[in-house]
Amino acid sequence: MNSQRNRLHLGVSALALTLGSAVLSAQTAYKYRDANGQWVFTDHAPPASTSAAQDPQPDSSFSLDRRNETLHMTIERSDNGHTTLFTAINDCLCIATFQAKIIRSKDPAIQDGSEYLSLLQPRSQRLLVRVDNAGRSAPDLQYAWRIALGSPEAKHAPPGPYRVPFAIGSTFMVSQAYPSKFTHTTPDSEYAVDMALPDETSIYAARDGVVINVRHDGFRGGLTPAMMDQANVVEILHDDGTIAMYAHLHWDSIRVHIGQHVHRGEYLANSGSTGFSSGPHLHFAVLRNNGYTNVSVPIEFAGPSGISITPVTDKSLTAY
Repeated sequence: MNSQRNRLHLGVSALALTLGSAVLSAQTAYKYRDANGQWVFTDHAPPASTSAAQDPQPDSSFSLDRRNETLHMTIERSDNGHTTLFTAINDCLCIATFQAKIIRSKDPAIQDGSEYLSLLQPRSQRLLVRVDNAGRSAPDLQYAWRIALGSPEAKHAPPGPYRVPFAIGSTFMVSQAYPSKFTHTTPDSEYAVDMALPDETSIYAARDGVVINVRHDGFRGGLTPAMMDQANVVEILHDDGTIAMYAHLHWDSIRVHIGQHVHRGEYLANSGSTGFSSGPHLHFAVLRNNGYTNVSVPIEFAGPSGISITPVTDKSLTAY
């Protein structure tokens, strides 16, 4: 049986666990941040109130075969006859929540604005919703979707302060930390820490965990919205279900792979200035899934004799 399949590919990346999307033929893909700061992916234009800085324009940088993505997670649309299916696919090594919203539907059994939320186990897929009176005969069916990594049951419970993620004995400046909100304006970045590191400074794991995502082929950086999903990253799942993000890494410097268990202090990559960045630095954050989106959590680093150090904007930070 012939069918048309519109695949929305997702690259979990960088500062907002940003997702990439693609659609076929006459459909146009949009991405923007909602009122909660979460990236939303949809086939219809966002509200007029959305800030222009959030780039609510059709994103033409995505294609159906993005070979730079190593982590495949998506909500896949399948049109067949008069039926449309939306299937959640989770190829990640961690649990994730998938949320689809039907913006406009001609199916009397599905009201406009209906939402479908599902928790998927690692390496699994599940049918989210079947829309009748749709398919190829209803191209105006509109929808949006988003994904949050990790279990919504995760509780941030580190065994102690995090290791400062650069070389022991080195000291660098914290360029941004809570409560500064210069660029950390969304829930996933609120408690992130930016460290002003020279280009190609060695980065080390701040805590034990399993690598669940890497991106290593970004080579551009800048402060335009187009750079929002271009950062090289390593993401590591901790045993309490939280996820550490190391972002803006130098092009092709990552030396770990998905599925690898890394120990605290293990070399990961080098710092850089890829993605939404004005200069070389490391963006470090610990994230948890609050049920439908990823939010950052407060973190402390290990100081002399193991004491806890809270990072402060424009103050130096030393690795012990």
